[in-house]
Amino acid sequence: MQKEPLRVAIIGLDTSHAVEFPRLMQDDSVPAEHRVSGMRATRCLRFETPFQGKDGLDQRQAVLEKIGVEVTDDFDYAIGDCDAILLEVNDPALHWEYFSRCAKLGKPVFLDKPFADTLENMNKIIDLASKEGVRYFTASSLRYDLDMAEALSSGIKAESATIWGPVGKAASGSSLIWYGVHTFEMLERIMGLGAEKVFVSPDSRGYVCHVVYKDGRRGVVDLTYNAYRYGGVIRDNASAECMFQSTGRIPFYHLLLLEIREFFLGRSNGVDLRESMETMAMLVAAERSLAGNSWEPVEY
Repeated sequence: MQKEPLRVAIIGLDTSHAVEFPRLMQDDSVPAEHRVSGMRATRCLRFETPFQGKDGLDQRQAVLEKIGVEVTDDFDYAIGDCDAILLEVNDPALHWEYFSRCAKLGKPVFLDKPFADTLENMNKIIDLASKEGVRYFTASSLRYDLDMAEALSSGIKAESATIWGPVGKAASGSSLIWYGVHTFEMLERIMGLGAEKVFVSPDSRGYVCHVVYKDGRRGVVDLTYNAYRYGGVIRDNASAECMFQSTGRIPFYHLLLLEIREFFLGRSNGVDLRESMETMAMLVAAERSLAGNSWEPVEY
């Protein structure tokens, strides 16, 4: 039985998640109902990426140090006393590099979204984790949105779904992959496996992404610049639908961190790997479609 809080190492400081997750674990200023017990962030590895330079890292380091997290630029020291790892690197191009460095420890890993920058690097992560016997999972916090979960529990057969949300501009690499992961993962949770091909229509407001499924179902992901609202509608082919708007009445990060804790403790398997792979494959297909103005297969 786990008696002491799990000691969690944070790898990366170029994302706000690297601050928000530790705050939910151990910041006394966070309301008690939003705290997640049983874990404590102990050390954090910082390094610059295109997503965050020195000044921003300094500001985040100051916040972490106030709540008892040591910040270092020494990887071996950062992971030296941990029970589990939060891999919080905003730049997906670095996910493979840092996952490969963490894998040798044999500790459970949460790999923050998206899975990777390319399918090649995704598959390298999968192969190494299998070889080393590393338990890990990857997810967007939007997968655990309570309003979406309640819509799913309505009993409507998800024969089509439309999901909307924002798209941000990535500091490096694909914006669709970097920010589209939230809405595509919502679609994946609603529709499940079976995506066959994707077509993306760009316009001045963002992107409309069409997904066709092998069994005839369909999905739409509507991504809009600077419109930071998530929601959707789930429909069957006859006469029923259920609309939801993500209100965040229970904060997304709180719900995700609860799942991470259960995973670290061995009481959950996190997200099914096949769903994470298909989400990544849809994102890559969307990026190819955007570049080529073509329907692109979902392959992984």
